[in-house]
Amino acid sequence: TQAAVAKVKELINNNPATAALRIGVRARGCNGLQYTLDYADTKLKFDEEVNQDGVKIYIDSKAQLTILGTEMDYSTNILSSGFVFSNPNITGTCGCGESFSVKQASQNN
Repeated sequence: TQAAVAKVKELINNNPATAALRIGVRARGCNGLQYTLDYADTKLKFDEEVNQDGVKIYIDSKAQLTILGTEMDYSTNILSSGFVFSNPNITGTCGCGESFSVKQASQNN
């Protein structure tokens, strides 16, 4: 979304050595997976590169199928602010919303 683009631009502009933001997932939390966001100075060999409105995002190769079709937003309210992911692949989330699970490829059969 435009809010996410604006926030990523701000983050990258505040870190001149950064070329992009890298999105990934890792095994963590009570529901299995959690998003990761890191500053990236170079694109790794199998990263997927997404460019939108002058913002560069690298998607970690291990996360590509997990976050396929996901929309990234940046939300601010009275209690918190942060990136929010709208992921059509999610099959469950934990109560606090910090971790999620997705349908495994073997479950499609």
